[in-house]
Amino acid sequence: MRAIVYSEIGGPEVLRMVERPVPEPGPGEVRVKVVVSGVNPTDWKVRRGGGAGGSVDADVVPNQDGAGVVDAVGEGVKSLEPGRRVWLWEAAWQRADGTAQEYVVLPERQVVPLPDEASFELGASLGIPALTAHRCLTVAGGGPRRLGPGALTGRTVLVAGGAGAVGNAAIQLARWSGATVITTVSSLEKATLARAAGAHHVVHYKTEDAARAIRLAAPDGVDMIVEVAPAVNAEVNHKVVAPHATIAVYANNGGDQLVLPIRTLMGPNVRYQFVLVYTVPEDAKQAAVADVAAAVAEGALRVGKAAGLPLHRFPLERTADAHAAVEAGAVGKVLIDVAPADT
Repeated sequence: MRAIVYSEIGGPEVLRMVERPVPEPGPGEVRVKVVVSGVNPTDWKVRRGGGAGGSVDADVVPNQDGAGVVDAVGEGVKSLEPGRRVWLWEAAWQRADGTAQEYVVLPERQVVPLPDEASFELGASLGIPALTAHRCLTVAGGGPRRLGPGALTGRTVLVAGGAGAVGNAAIQLARWSGATVITTVSSLEKATLARAAGAHHVVHYKTEDAARAIRLAAPDGVDMIVEVAPAVNAEVNHKVVAPHATIAVYANNGGDQLVLPIRTLMGPNVRYQFVLVYTVPEDAKQAAVADVAAAVAEGALRVGKAAGLPLHRFPLERTADAHAAVEAGAVGKVLIDVAPADT
């Protein structure tokens, strides 16, 4: 089978195509024929490893997310059978075999049924972005711990960077759960995408006073913030939080150091929660997988420009270009076509 691998850390140029044997599933494992592989920022960050020139223990196949068709199952697998359409999550976490290959073997728990009406493009876009968004929306001290219709009714959610993959998923999941959603963007193009995702209020922070605009939309403040750039947005966030608000930080765009005004945040009992999807507690991870699957089944999660998440497609042999596009900040979701769409 064809696979993309790298054997040293560095830029996209270290990625190369090789032929490998088709892997066999062991007990409790599932082999999936990958149709579409999704690329996330962590995929290129791990590949770079902090700088070029180093080495890895063995050839690594990148990419955490994907979608495809179950090809074979190992002993003890009960919930899946060959021919079932599925989506995959965290394929490359603490493993050397991601989804940038024609077949991948994963534990049964990381292979989730994909409804017939849901595209492989959607399935490959879920994983890291949707599970991260779910965690950010469920870490408030007063809950909820699960998402679904009515779970966030009466809550106001601020999503920083609503045109990004996590931001898009957060808007859609929050809307599905009944929240009022405000988002910030840096351009008119991104404003259009955020509205397409379902945001009730869109703030163009480069052309207007963001804190004032958010307060106009939410006079009593926002209850939850899904934050991609905590250091850059701290001042605005602290001006718009409601009492007992939670600021969920899932990235460090714009700087790794965050200075907090203790008295300003202590009075309203504001909570900061840092989120790394890979190390989320197991019960929370399984709840997120279940809720995301339910949202897909109900048509509440979508992809494509009409859903605020343009798709950028690359063939498997151009995986290096796909990684470069994500590293360069492509607006939307970068996908790799691994097998024919009619699989």
